[in-house]
Amino acid sequence: MQPNLLAKPTLVLAVTLVSTVFFVLFFQPRHLSSSRNPDIMTARSFVLWLHGLGDSGPANEPIKTLFRSPEFRNTKWSFPSAPQNPVTCNYGMRMPSWFDIHEIPVTSDSPKDESDVLKAVQNVHAMIDKEVAAGTDPNNVFVCGFSQGGALTLASVLLYPKKLGGGAIFSGWVPFNSSMIEKFPEDAKKTPILWSHGMDDRTVLFEAGQAGPPFLEQAGVTCEFKAYPGLGHSISNAELQFLESWIKTRLQSSS
Repeated sequence: MQPNLLAKPTLVLAVTLVSTVFFVLFFQPRHLSSSRNPDIMTARSFVLWLHGLGDSGPANEPIKTLFRSPEFRNTKWSFPSAPQNPVTCNYGMRMPSWFDIHEIPVTSDSPKDESDVLKAVQNVHAMIDKEVAAGTDPNNVFVCGFSQGGALTLASVLLYPKKLGGGAIFSGWVPFNSSMIEKFPEDAKKTPILWSHGMDDRTVLFEAGQAGPPFLEQAGVTCEFKAYPGLGHSISNAELQFLESWIKTRLQSSS
């Protein structure tokens, strides 16, 4: 992505849509691993996927068809769409956005609109609470997100009052300052984090992703960081394949 992206605001939208098409067209289902014990009792689980700026939930729904292991037979997937909001980095243009973004490319030092992020977190927590109330063990709840959705994923799991199964961030960033750490519930700090980032990302710079693990270490949160050489601002086959295995190892079996 060219540095002059701000000169053409509509390119922000194009980036996220191209990313969606990328993994749908090129993901190879045959590489997905299968369970060694197909008769294992699988408990109810929930995967919440948060899209990037300018994208939509329905555009990301094909993801769920790629997770074919038996462990996902009782998984409920949710792909909500962000509300239409004015976005500062796009000169106030209204588009699907979870919270305001002040500049693109996003760097480790980009301005953070914490109040707007916290409002979005409340909405995500309401989605999780609804699923937990329906009978899903919080340990089988996984929140995943790309780009802006990845930043919201991080904020949502770190501020949730219970430990969740995991949070997976793709090409995201830390959306608040270190002063927020003191507000993280102790149980939330036990939620494992998977952070994946392309080293050639020109929209959310790799340095913004690299700032995640030190921040999480300071908060006492376990994070597995995976860098992908040659990958820009998109989701690759390798990332989704690893996500499948990462979630599988953390799913709690039914009693």
